[in-house]
Amino acid sequence: MLHTTPLITTIATALGLALVLGFLSVRLKLPALVGYLLAGVLIGPFTPGFVANTAIAGELAEIGVMLLMFGVGLHFSLDDLLEVRKIALPGAALQIIVATALGGGVAITWGWSLGAALVFGLALSVASTVVLLRALEANGTLASLNGRIAMGWLIVEDLVMVLVLVLLPPLAGVLGGEVPGNQGGNIWQVLGMTVLKVTAFIALMLMIGRRVFPALLWQVASTGSRELFTLCVVAAAVSIAYASSALFGVSFALGAFFAGMVMRESEFSHRAAEESLPLREAFSVLFFVSVGMLFNPLVLIERPMQVLAVVGIIVVGKSLAAAALVLVFHYPLKTALTVSASLAQIGEFSFILAGLGVSLKLLPVEGQNLILAGALISIALNPLVFAGIKPLQSWIESRSKLNRMLAQRTDPLAELPMATPERYLSGQVVLVGYGRVGHHIGEKLAERDIPYVIAEQNRETVERLRAKGMPAVSGDCSDPTVLIQAHIAKASMLVITTSNTFTVRQIIQTARMLNPGIELAMRLHDEKEADLLQNEGAGKVFFAEDELATGMSRHVLERYGKSS
Repeated sequence: MLHTTPLITTIATALGLALVLGFLSVRLKLPALVGYLLAGVLIGPFTPGFVANTAIAGELAEIGVMLLMFGVGLHFSLDDLLEVRKIALPGAALQIIVATALGGGVAITWGWSLGAALVFGLALSVASTVVLLRALEANGTLASLNGRIAMGWLIVEDLVMVLVLVLLPPLAGVLGGEVPGNQGGNIWQVLGMTVLKVTAFIALMLMIGRRVFPALLWQVASTGSRELFTLCVVAAAVSIAYASSALFGVSFALGAFFAGMVMRESEFSHRAAEESLPLREAFSVLFFVSVGMLFNPLVLIERPMQVLAVVGIIVVGKSLAAAALVLVFHYPLKTALTVSASLAQIGEFSFILAGLGVSLKLLPVEGQNLILAGALISIALNPLVFAGIKPLQSWIESRSKLNRMLAQRTDPLAELPMATPERYLSGQVVLVGYGRVGHHIGEKLAERDIPYVIAEQNRETVERLRAKGMPAVSGDCSDPTVLIQAHIAKASMLVITTSNTFTVRQIIQTARMLNPGIELAMRLHDEKEADLLQNEGAGKVFFAEDELATGMSRHVLERYGKSS
């Protein structure tokens, strides 16, 4: 009976064992995904006992990847991508080159061929968007600037890997492998067609999809049927992902991401994200289980030093390279640490690339096993790497010499221009954050000719504001030097539009230290924290839901002539 129902057997055993081991992992103060990975190892083909269907588990994992990336797209707009393009594009490209060189260099010392070294290095250079998404959501930083930079960085990596997967077969002969019979031809022609297909897909989704799919979602929502709405969301995610792969050669993950991004234009995007969340969570567990099933534990015994070298490149080498690149672009230390932690793992593209390398006789089977070992260990370690961001940042900041070196005070955007008028340097409002809320407040201040200085973490935003002649400084305002450059000591008021509780507290402490009499106003999404800050006398606290309810109540009362 077990053999006649492989799908049910695989799902039942995978989810059941993942539940048990995930629960035990949490009890032991470990991330739940460690339990999911171990569940995959136990039902995989390399350990005794029951063996689940690897092919079916892999396909279920692909569905999980589609749904997860669709969810990312629902929260990630085109504007978010464009905001971080100046760091994500060059940063991802340079980081891939550095990580490939590290991995390839180690492989050559092991006596591997140039082709094997290239495939091995590329496989170690690309992180998993699924793992990153889970980490950012767990840390509450998905919607932050640092989260957007990390996601934009990985989207660029995914696009590069799409090109690599297409170009590798025709290049296999040159690199010492075997060229498949249908993969010959001019390399420039293959590259041109690939770029054309990817460009056509992105253009189609942004130009047509942004109109068609939100309209479709609205039509289905108008029926009032919850199950039809959920079906529409899931069908859109899976169908568009599949069609993008079949017609344009784009990966399932990338196709689903753009599907979610165009669906974001709909007024029902938040409902779509909520309705698809249970499925996304369940299938993401199957992704981690499928990763564990691919892992052969014997590699830890047979090649421990090589496994250690691979993990070192992924977790340490690649992360340090990414952090250095972010700091070179004059972004704050916290951003550098977040991006480096985001890239300290490898995932789905690495598996696909390793499998293709083996099939083309470029990569030895032992290379594939090492890549899988590095993936499993780095994924298991990633939550711990993220947990170490704050302690590491505190340690670096406590070393004044090192902190000054990393502060990048030579950055022209980190201080107000010398020509800034005096009215902006005394008695001004310091506006922290220039997103939608900050932009609206800034417009109201400008209408009434109230001078204000903007402190914003996004460098591209600061560059645009400077071009318009507006006083703005770039940096993380939890760093006292940023508020000092905004002349907080002589400011009359500080308005904090960022809603991160930890950051808000740090900004308040710095502002009070530099200007004890300054008036404070801030917004928060955490009701308990909002009440706590209000009771502590931190200033005027605006809780998002309360302000929304107040505004709507006022409108209703005005409608019935009951306003006072």
